[in-house]
Amino acid sequence: MASERRPAALIDHDTESDWPLLPVALLLAVLWLALGWPWLSGQVTIPWDAKAHFQPQAQFLAQSIARGETPYWNPFVFSGHPQIADPQSLIFSPPFLALALIDGNPSLRAVDTAVLVTVLLGALAVVVWFRDRGWHWAGGLVAAIAFAFGASMAWRIQHTGQVVSLAYLPMVLVLLGRAMARGSLWYGIAAGIVAAFMVLGRDQIALLSVYLLIVLVVWEIVPGGALTTRDTASGSDGGARSRLRNSLGPLAAGAIAGALLIALPVAMTALIAEQSNRPDIDLVGAGRGSLHPALLVTALSPDVFGASGPMADYWGPPSFTWRGTDLFIAQNMGVLYFGAVPLLLLLVGLFTGTLWRREVAALTLSLAAMLVYALGWYTPVFAALHAHLPGVDFYRRPADATFLIGFFAALLAGYVAHRLLAEPLWQPPRLALWLTGLTVAAGFAAAAGIAIHFGKLDMATRPLVVSLAIFAAAAITIALARRNEPLRPVLAGVLLVAATAGDLAWSNGPGGASALPTPYYEVLEPGSANETIVTLRRLVDAGQSETRRDRVELIGLGFHWPNASMTHRLENTLGYNPVRLDLYSRAVGAGDVAGSPQDRRFSALFPSYRSPLADHLGLRYIASSVPIADIDKALAPGDLKLVARTADAFIYENPRALPRVLYAQYAQTMDFAWMLENGSGFSTAPDKVVLLEQAPPQKRSASRDGSARILSYANSEVVIEAKGEDGGWVVLNDIWHPWWSVTVDDRPAELLRANVLFRAVAVPPGEHVVRFTFRPFAGTLKAIAARLRGASGR
Repeated sequence: MASERRPAALIDHDTESDWPLLPVALLLAVLWLALGWPWLSGQVTIPWDAKAHFQPQAQFLAQSIARGETPYWNPFVFSGHPQIADPQSLIFSPPFLALALIDGNPSLRAVDTAVLVTVLLGALAVVVWFRDRGWHWAGGLVAAIAFAFGASMAWRIQHTGQVVSLAYLPMVLVLLGRAMARGSLWYGIAAGIVAAFMVLGRDQIALLSVYLLIVLVVWEIVPGGALTTRDTASGSDGGARSRLRNSLGPLAAGAIAGALLIALPVAMTALIAEQSNRPDIDLVGAGRGSLHPALLVTALSPDVFGASGPMADYWGPPSFTWRGTDLFIAQNMGVLYFGAVPLLLLLVGLFTGTLWRREVAALTLSLAAMLVYALGWYTPVFAALHAHLPGVDFYRRPADATFLIGFFAALLAGYVAHRLLAEPLWQPPRLALWLTGLTVAAGFAAAAGIAIHFGKLDMATRPLVVSLAIFAAAAITIALARRNEPLRPVLAGVLLVAATAGDLAWSNGPGGASALPTPYYEVLEPGSANETIVTLRRLVDAGQSETRRDRVELIGLGFHWPNASMTHRLENTLGYNPVRLDLYSRAVGAGDVAGSPQDRRFSALFPSYRSPLADHLGLRYIASSVPIADIDKALAPGDLKLVARTADAFIYENPRALPRVLYAQYAQTMDFAWMLENGSGFSTAPDKVVLLEQAPPQKRSASRDGSARILSYANSEVVIEAKGEDGGWVVLNDIWHPWWSVTVDDRPAELLRANVLFRAVAVPPGEHVVRFTFRPFAGTLKAIAARLRGASGR
């Protein structure tokens, strides 16, 4: 009987499935198009981090490829950033690489479409995975729709990297299952490659997914384990040893293929993390990103706390209403709603014991583990994981696990739908149905009680009533599907799928958390006519010369403005990124964000816009939303000149900004750590004297002036012509990093760290060509080799 078939959670059947894939995949595509149309049409766009951070990343990648430049170093934020090592740069993301090859400067709509197409591919993989198990097509569609448009995939879609990472997970499950069931090396290699793409997202979703995949694979091959059989009734599995022998080759091939792809990028990220402002996150810092237990009620009513509305109206934890949590998460991060039909199915499966059947028990445990992880410091488990599980201390939000909660909940709900529709002899006990109803009622009562406690019942009433109506309709739909299944099986499946899609289109559709009008982000469109950007571009272009490349600063113009410098190729001293070079952050005072005037924090070495470091950076134009004196109290009248006033900004000029390239005749030794701490020590003649950590002895006789000019300037290579009768130092006021190398007349030379932050090289008398090149792969291998030598030396 159908109820006796228990395929493993990973492996597939060797027999043909009962339903054709193509029409089901087409139906999924139609539903995806309908639910995704507001974004695909360009009516709205995915907001917040998707635009403030990831949109410019995709544009920088595409622009670099279109210009024939490598995207390894990004000169347009933080005065220069090692882009290739940034885990959120999208450089190693196939969907965005494909977009970059198609479109040299993608629009908001193009990037949104790339994200949603990737989600569709993940949803299709869910359907294929159900088919490989021999499970019902409607269960696969319910799971796919709930996965693609439920929980964090809908409410946190602005976290582009995490969305893409999770989309890979069902693809890996399909390929791993086929590899292990068929003993296929090719499927094993394919699984390793797709898993590598997931890991190259280098986010917490990828980390947790890898751990869960390891658990699932081990469970699959452990002797006597629940996932070691294809058909427990017939005993067709050849035994655990046979399964192990069958799987070792594909697993090894996949591991090797994946390791080859991820080795260098992950090593780069690890090395940059050590040099960054946040090499790790302590337990308190991570715990502040925990999922508050009260947010579990959002699985019943997604907008009960007002998560889709303005921040001022949000009253859930944490907020101005709900104080004292010490949490630091955005209002949409705790929304768990993945559909009323899927949740009711999940609860029925739980109370009937269905979710503990051998073919899905591992998925149930995975869901429970992710729920505990997401709760963070509200359980004692997270502290142990943070201390002992490698990689956990790199991330600051255990609530990121809500992505995986939505994924496993969707799969399990689809499985219960499969049993409901494919196994007519399976009858949920009356007690299980009562417990399901009581659980839902208790959840709504808890939500109403919380609202009454905080005096927010007026705000919570409408979302609670709407959600109650949706759950009532969902219960009726499930009952109708069950009743129609024997005579009208297609109708029964369509009822569940349509109810799930319609519910998610309404409940998780476009809102303030997931969609804003496209014109709001017009400044990030490639051809933007924004007056501030046009003015800055005109000023910078007019001042560019063989020695001068002016930098700008965008401060206080709004959350999505700082990285607009990438979109429009303006070299910005600030930007938006939670991970930056620590040396630069300490020297300049650059923080994660620069969207409000209060975000501009000055440092000892950069105490004001009237400072030697501002001049060395070549910071000529500052665009501020307020008069600059409101940000920099140390400025005296006339220190900066107001050169333009636009609808968005006051634009000021710093007339003391230095050229990008200088030829210094003299070098002096200076303790850069002392300068960072004390905020002084710069030479009063930067065009003649360069500060080095170890300068050679100086000749007493005067040296004649030299000159330097830029021959070419690209992301990862700068070529300079230097002339000097007595020799000296070419100083490039670009950010120093050990992965940069330098040659003089094509002969390797020593890259010097100059004036705390910048690059320099000694040049002999005469005329020379100096070439600075960013070599991240060679730099990473060199760093690894040095560590290995050091370890062997001990």
